[in-house]
Amino acid sequence: MGQEIVQGETIAAIATAIVPQQGSVGIVRLSGAAAGAIAQTLFHAPGRQQWESHRILYGYVRDPRTQQTVDEALLLLMASPRSYTREDVVEFHCHGGIMAVQQVLQLCLAQGARLAQPGEFTLRAFLNGRLDLTQAESISELVGAQSPQAAQTALAGVQGKLTTPIRELRSACLDILAEVEARIDFEDDLPPLDEAAVVDQLAQVLQSVTAILATAHQGELLRDGLKVAIVGRPNVGKSSLLNAWSRSDRAIVTDLPGTTRDVVESQLVVGGIPIQVLDTAGIREASDQVEKMGIERSRSAAQSADLVLFTIDAQQGWTPADEQLYQLIRERPIILVINKQDLLESAASLGLPDRELPQVYTAAALNQGITDLETVILQVVEGDRLQASNVDITINQRQAAALTRARAALEQVQTTIADQLPLDFWTIDLRAAVHALGEVTGEEITESMLDEIFSRFCIGK
Repeated sequence: MGQEIVQGETIAAIATAIVPQQGSVGIVRLSGAAAGAIAQTLFHAPGRQQWESHRILYGYVRDPRTQQTVDEALLLLMASPRSYTREDVVEFHCHGGIMAVQQVLQLCLAQGARLAQPGEFTLRAFLNGRLDLTQAESISELVGAQSPQAAQTALAGVQGKLTTPIRELRSACLDILAEVEARIDFEDDLPPLDEAAVVDQLAQVLQSVTAILATAHQGELLRDGLKVAIVGRPNVGKSSLLNAWSRSDRAIVTDLPGTTRDVVESQLVVGGIPIQVLDTAGIREASDQVEKMGIERSRSAAQSADLVLFTIDAQQGWTPADEQLYQLIRERPIILVINKQDLLESAASLGLPDRELPQVYTAAALNQGITDLETVILQVVEGDRLQASNVDITINQRQAAALTRARAALEQVQTTIADQLPLDFWTIDLRAAVHALGEVTGEEITESMLDEIFSRFCIGK
């Protein structure tokens, strides 16, 4: 996916999700020098409509070979440089579903356009200076956002709220580097370097880099969410807990042990964090082959979960079977959920083991204790750190890796200064810090890294 290929060809792709019998509108997008010519070949706009940039035309898409009408559509023209890619961009707004957009796309390809690669529209926007790399990645995160807060932080990235501080930090490092190199090259013509001022500047830059790095955890939570498994013996109320929490009847609830035979999933958002809740089959010794398969899947779900809600029956208290089950999952982060609290006579009768497990009391069948459960989950996940709902910007894994290298380089500069090594040694790590910060915004990036980043985008973006 080299720059020469990107700038030399007109690309086309379907830019909206395609689902049979769903979606009122489907969009086919073109970008490149031939986009306007292809649109004029395929689109018939009746009357005296003006073919002007940033004007929507009404008409019909026709096959130029047969003059057969393929769809009734709208056409949006966006001339360079006032477009997403800073190239000529055309969008056919067709009827939704599958056939209309597929036929229009095939007509575009027949007129010389090439099918876009994943993320190629956004890659062109980056290469043409429309976006920097943090903004481009934020667009992908905005498309994949699973919660309102995740969408807000992604939108902040699109608006450049991460770009600005990173560029300021890189500029500060470049200024320090220039001062140091000037003293090396023109030592006799310049006053001595103000070492104390340099040390102070480095400390400020390092502090800012560390503060941005601290958002990596919240960013991971907002993007990927949590996988939470509800685990316990049969008939302790796991399915009732799932239903009460998700406010739906996702799982069958009966008094019969072993009712849940497979893992039941539900998607929730708690404190701005997407949560995938897994209601697992009660784990016990079973003779039924289907139940055995469900129990094995439950064990697997518990082992892969980020957090386990270990549910026990308040009436029965902590039983030997609970202890056996606990030993299977004790390596995972656990919240002890004491369900059926409405039937509990006294806390002393529970016989809980002397373990420091976060606890919450619920009566899932009565929809009680769910708010307390969510509070405890957020406390366990985030501790005293900033709540995800209060985060303005966050960084992804790639950005965190680059910032970690920048921090290490800046710390090494501090060590070099403290050891009173020559100025030449200062420049080595200062350049490394500048390069790492440039990787975040894309000012220092290789073609292979771009391929890797944009290959994760959808084709129409």
